[in-house]
Amino acid sequence: MFEDLIKAIEESKVYDVAVATPLEHAGRLSTRLNNRVFLKREDLQPVFSFKLRGAYDKISRMTDVQKEHGIIAASAGNHAQGVALAARKTGTAARIVMPVTTPQIKVDAVKNLGGEVIHHGDTYDQAYEHAVGLAKQSSMAFIHPYDDPDIIAGQGTVGKEIAAQFSGKPDAVFVPVGGGGLIAGVAAWLKYARPGTLVIGVEPIDAPTLHAALQHGKPVVLDRVGLFADGAAVRKIGEATFRVAKHAVDATILVSTDEICAAIKDNFDENRTLLEPAGALAIAGLKKYVKEKKVSGQNLVAINSGANINFDRLKHVVERYEIGEGNESLLAVTIPERPGSFLEFCRAIGKRTITEFNYRYSDRADAHVFVGLQFEKGGKAAVLKALHDKGYAVSDLSGNELAKLHLRHMIGGRAGGALANERLCRFQFPERPGALLEFLEYIGGPGWNISLFHYRNHGSAYGRVLAGIQVPDADVEWFKSLMRGTGYNYRDESDNPSYALFLR
Repeated sequence: MFEDLIKAIEESKVYDVAVATPLEHAGRLSTRLNNRVFLKREDLQPVFSFKLRGAYDKISRMTDVQKEHGIIAASAGNHAQGVALAARKTGTAARIVMPVTTPQIKVDAVKNLGGEVIHHGDTYDQAYEHAVGLAKQSSMAFIHPYDDPDIIAGQGTVGKEIAAQFSGKPDAVFVPVGGGGLIAGVAAWLKYARPGTLVIGVEPIDAPTLHAALQHGKPVVLDRVGLFADGAAVRKIGEATFRVAKHAVDATILVSTDEICAAIKDNFDENRTLLEPAGALAIAGLKKYVKEKKVSGQNLVAINSGANINFDRLKHVVERYEIGEGNESLLAVTIPERPGSFLEFCRAIGKRTITEFNYRYSDRADAHVFVGLQFEKGGKAAVLKALHDKGYAVSDLSGNELAKLHLRHMIGGRAGGALANERLCRFQFPERPGALLEFLEYIGGPGWNISLFHYRNHGSAYGRVLAGIQVPDADVEWFKSLMRGTGYNYRDESDNPSYALFLR
């Protein structure tokens, strides 16, 4: 079925610049999961990501005349570095269009590899459109990050290596999915060389491009995608990649931000290296597969696709990995507002590790406590039962994004009196100079009062904002229309239970 692609993978010259990365046995994970786990270390490539393979395969197949005219690409990270290094190796001039929100470390990496950086737009989509336009205006060749047969063939060499490095056959190979270039190439080769091996795509739960396409039978455009795993934050799977994936991929698994953070920690424990969020998707999916399918004694491979993580992002990973591993919960507990109640509450918790404890006086009857607890696997149910048996009202906020992103950093105060018509909204906006000012001017323009504001930067290209805005009933529809018009990811949290407990 994939004869042309298999031939292209066999003939690929990626090893002019890429390395055949090791397939390492993961002892810790194997013991914990009761399976034989292996990690394909694409984080050890010269640019710390598999993207170099596809970029070089594409450029190496170009004619000398095409190379003389130069190439252009759009990327905010790994593809940019892969293209820049591949272009330098082949003596080709390269221009890379990068969003102005791209972290400086990635911009510098491209420049150090000889690429010319052009800043344009706040998002990848804007940079992409600009790059395509520049390519049409000139004679430069556009190098797509995934939706190109040559790119797919280059990425497919990862699958070829896995098949060659593994004696026998893996039972399942877990592949991270963004635009689909890697999984299309890997799946095609494995179905040819190891037809009994399952190929399972792993995606962020808030960016399920392949999952949605398989459900609809064709690529679909997602309304929005999450930005934590920015290397996989693609709104639509590639047309060429989907034509392969729909026949060669056996299943998809969706994982949460917390599960990705736990996988980053797992990999660090295993080999003392730090994966980027998208690079840890496969480990997260492998763990979820073992848990849900209850498999044991199998040979399971996860592809570590990249390690280009911003150092600032580690604070977010550290905050979330214990929840992702199931070892920590965030609870909102209502206790009586009287002397001795804290002591009684702590006795009910028992000798368990408290990771955070936040409280502020609310009224004379009740106090609301925000508490983080660590426990062994399976211990959560016992804690909740003990608290309920003591008569405490308990809400588990472990899956509440408002609580995890903002609330845990805001406990300590309420408005002095009732706030009329307050709406609580959560936004993501591009992290660039002046963006916060523009955002405030936009939402404050109609004259509505901003009654609450909390901003966090997680070391990514996007900032997170929680805002309370007093909107009269007569303006609600206008307000909703304006919020949609920002172009930012936006969610109304006015009905979130943690808002009522701690902020309203």
